[in-house]
Amino acid sequence: MQTRPLVVVSRHGVDRLRSGHPWVYRSDVVSSEAEPGDLVRVLSERRRPLGIAWWSSASQIAVRMLQGFQESEGSADERAMLDTRLRTALDDRAGLAIDATAFRLVHAEGDRLPGLIVDRYGDGERVWLVVQTLCQATDRRLAAFVDRLVEFTQPAGVLARNDPKVRLLEGLDLRVDVVYGDVPERIDVRDGPTTMRVDLRQGQKTGLFLDQRENHAAAAGYARGRVLDAFAYHGGFALAMARRAETVLAVESSESAVAVLRDNAARNGATNVEGREANVFDELRELEVSGARFETIVLDPPAFAKNRAAVDRAAAAYKEINLRALKLLAPGGHLLTCSCSHHVDEALFLAIVESAAADAHASIVLVERRLQARDHPVLLGVPETSYLKCLVLRRTG
Repeated sequence: MQTRPLVVVSRHGVDRLRSGHPWVYRSDVVSSEAEPGDLVRVLSERRRPLGIAWWSSASQIAVRMLQGFQESEGSADERAMLDTRLRTALDDRAGLAIDATAFRLVHAEGDRLPGLIVDRYGDGERVWLVVQTLCQATDRRLAAFVDRLVEFTQPAGVLARNDPKVRLLEGLDLRVDVVYGDVPERIDVRDGPTTMRVDLRQGQKTGLFLDQRENHAAAAGYARGRVLDAFAYHGGFALAMARRAETVLAVESSESAVAVLRDNAARNGATNVEGREANVFDELRELEVSGARFETIVLDPPAFAKNRAAVDRAAAAYKEINLRALKLLAPGGHLLTCSCSHHVDEALFLAIVESAAADAHASIVLVERRLQARDHPVLLGVPETSYLKCLVLRRTG
């Protein structure tokens, strides 16, 4: 068997792994002889093998398991294992029949490739990949991942979009590099029937919020009358709903995002969409004071809780926007309210919305619970991979 560096974890760490969670925190590491990004053997304090993992010398997530105690460590040739998981992820996406030309190919732990994100933009012979290596191990193997992705997908170019601040927790720098072929400044993609212009270098995430794609389509089915899209960004929800709405007011605080939204509306012939630059909290209050009413409202704010310490403040912010939205919602209308804060779980989010409804003196029923798109799979036992909540509510009185 190949000799690998050893990492010994505490009983608490062992219990966590046996529960199915693939992370060991630094506080549960008893000893390590590994270098940053090493493939390591993980042992209990009694020297019982627990599997193999990637090691981080900087992050509080010190160990990211690749194979557990229930799997055969002897067969763990790293390159073969990673190749198999890459191919499996690609085959899975091919089987989803995604109605878009922008979607996720690899979703980190959800595809058992921790710390690796790969998004695909484009169609036919003009496909580009955007890669993020978010931990020491994947960053160390970036060139190898790119080689295999080029072999498997034949893209025109690959962009390493390594500017998320989470990399700083791994002791990694922030940078954006073309690592294969050519990547244009902007490209056009299709999200269902909607055409969107994408800036792969500067846009949020890897260019677009791909995890809301299926919720855009769901929102289109509920849209009617006057529609309000709050925190609209580049208009994914607004443009999906415009085909069935009388008018759509899309509110976004970023001047540059509103400019892109308006351009996207023009590209799609959506003359009934108004892009308005404003602070959403202030705009909701002003709309309420003016007596405005909407038959359909979408709330898709950024993550209000980046960590556990921010949960109380985030809960207050979620309650505020949902309270205002429910006061603006006409009886019989639908509210689609979202949270992408992992630390605000669904139970808490439901409780926040229920409290907002009580304060708004609004009777509401829960019509549908939705998650992130299917190309962002959830690994059971790892709640961090289930982060996006989308509740569809109807006001009955």
